[in-house]
Amino acid sequence: MAAAAATRLLRLAPRRLPGPRTCPFAALSLQTTVPPLAATSRWRRFCAAAQASAPPPPPAAATGEAVGEFRRRTRVADVKGGEDEGAAWVGKQLAVRGWVRTCRAQRTVTFVEVNDGSCLSNMQCVLTPDTEGYDQIDSITTGASVLVEGVIASSQGGKQKVELKVSKIIVIGESDPTSFPIQKKRASREFLRTVAHLRPRTNTFGAVARVRNALAYATHKFFQDNGFVWVASPIITASDCEGAGEQFYVTTLISNSAEGGSLVKDIPSTKDGRVDWSQDFFCKPAFLTVSGQLNGETYATALSDIYTFGPTFRAENSNTSRHLAEFWMIEPELAFADLNDDMACASSYLQYVVKYILENCKEDMDFFNTWIEKGIIDRLTDVVEKNFVHLSYSDAIELLVGSKKKFEFPVKWGLDLQSEHERYITEVAFSGRPVIIRDYPKEIKAFYMRQNDDGKTVAAMDLLVPRVGELIGGSQREERLDYLEARLDELNLNKDSYWWYLDLRRYGSVPHAGFGLGFERLVQFATGMDNIRDTIPFPRVPGSTEF
Repeated sequence: MAAAAATRLLRLAPRRLPGPRTCPFAALSLQTTVPPLAATSRWRRFCAAAQASAPPPPPAAATGEAVGEFRRRTRVADVKGGEDEGAAWVGKQLAVRGWVRTCRAQRTVTFVEVNDGSCLSNMQCVLTPDTEGYDQIDSITTGASVLVEGVIASSQGGKQKVELKVSKIIVIGESDPTSFPIQKKRASREFLRTVAHLRPRTNTFGAVARVRNALAYATHKFFQDNGFVWVASPIITASDCEGAGEQFYVTTLISNSAEGGSLVKDIPSTKDGRVDWSQDFFCKPAFLTVSGQLNGETYATALSDIYTFGPTFRAENSNTSRHLAEFWMIEPELAFADLNDDMACASSYLQYVVKYILENCKEDMDFFNTWIEKGIIDRLTDVVEKNFVHLSYSDAIELLVGSKKKFEFPVKWGLDLQSEHERYITEVAFSGRPVIIRDYPKEIKAFYMRQNDDGKTVAAMDLLVPRVGELIGGSQREERLDYLEARLDELNLNKDSYWWYLDLRRYGSVPHAGFGLGFERLVQFATGMDNIRDTIPFPRVPGSTEF
């Protein structure tokens, strides 16, 4: 009790007593004169640490070396990435660290192409028998890592403006040329997925990684520049945002201490044979999240505009080129906003990030335009420059029916649009312009979407782009408590599981809206890659968790 009282006095003393004063711990320790609060911000900590005896003298200064200043290493992109492609570097010393792409030995000279991952271009390194380390030439094989030093010179060949006249080369890590799986000849993307730990060293996947990085940077920049706050939504959750039930369980009931895991009989169960979740780590069923949206809404109703950007998971047993079990989602939430605000934000965001990569990833985008999808730069430029259009779901159905085109999937009011329908609308009906479809039937949309006045549709929207179809899906959220509770009952969802989500409608509810964008689908759209498994470093799909 005495200690608690002393603590309270310590907390109050600076506000009550002007001028010099004694330590509130005087009853417990030696009385100490303390300077005014304005004199030092460490006053409270000094009192808390006051001792009955004088402090010991400081120890002798320890000896050691200061940590060196961090200096960014010069990269190949720094040399060859400018408008002059490196001409300004002629005559300058340079050290390149990277991996050998090719090595061509001629009678008096050897050409080694070195790539450090900073850009698509290699640095052509010219070695002669006088080069220090030339005796290691047999170890300079494809895949080996090297340090090369020399002087930048104008190149005699026509493929590059500059090359490195090598004075010294060191092999850092050797690579067995007989077993290294990535050679100069082209390999299929299916094969490269089996060596996903090495495929970033290819031109294609190096370019994908750099564009993915640029899109992520542009995403943060767009939202930060527009006043949004980034929120880290949880990966483990007890709720199902989409209500589809395609979630991965998170549990400790299946022990991994025994080979092959626990036997079924070892998993605790109730009298009726169900899993006894009360004995699990979280004492209830828990899952990997399919979306950060619901959690994002809690912060939007406090900070106004927020966004989440993180991994999400879906246990959908699909092996198509459009699905992953683990993927990243970008999910902004806007308070005091309706569906029109949501569509405007989604359009502006997409145009911003696409423009960013066109301006900042020119070499990689030229590569995609030449080798992956001819015309991709024109397609992306249209997204940046053309106005987006929007039409209602009902109008979209009428448009598809009136097209007289024979689709694989039926077109009927009340059915969800398939990829073939979405692509027809954006690629054919609107000549490559992005299109937003709005006001979908409520039966095919999630419980949290705001019901329109017609009682049949909800304020939802999908943003469609050429070649991909749906890229963004969003809605105005249902902010009315009675409507939201009725919708949960209608879908037989347990309201107790959403008690905290319903609270947002009880305490200061506001109109709000948001959208979700699958980041890998954005990368696929921006690079022209056919399969979404090639847009993420290590794809997680049914039957495969390699690497």
